[in-house]
Amino acid sequence: MEVIASVATGTEAVRVFRETKPDVTIMDLTLTKEMSGIQAIHAIRDEFPDARIVVLSAYKRDEDVFRAFQAGAVSYLLKETLGDDLVPIIRSVNAGNGPIPSEVGRQLADHVKQPTLSLREIEVLQLVADGLRNKEIATHLHISTETVQGHIKNILSKLKVHDRTEAVTVAIRRGILHIG
Repeated sequence: MEVIASVATGTEAVRVFRETKPDVTIMDLTLTKEMSGIQAIHAIRDEFPDARIVVLSAYKRDEDVFRAFQAGAVSYLLKETLGDDLVPIIRSVNAGNGPIPSEVGRQLADHVKQPTLSLREIEVLQLVADGLRNKEIATHLHISTETVQGHIKNILSKLKVHDRTEAVTVAIRRGILHIG
């Protein structure tokens, strides 16, 4: 086994993948604001559908795990539980398998049980987390305040919460929103 490259940004990951076409790529989710690990996985898999990408992350929230697999990752490993399993897992992925640790599998199962927010609902919730009021959200998204209120009502219902603050808290805990 040989490490052929190491990069720090999503843009570099895509560029270096094009140049080297590695057998297996290990991707972190926290890269830079210009391109996250999820966006880099999407970009690579759009251009190279057979790319074998393993996510190695400290994030174990159900939304992060789901988004990684949705983007095209074939395995998701948690930094805290990895131990000596990395090399055998890389070999397994290279052989065409996609091992999923039990804790990650539980996160996926939890995600499937919960209603998913639409992209627009996530966008509205991010603006709520940023401190915007309904009228400001409406102006920012070029929609009516009634439409914003409808999105917020759906968000509260889907997350099974009673107010905006609780919705933001649950969304951060689940990995739907990332603050900072």
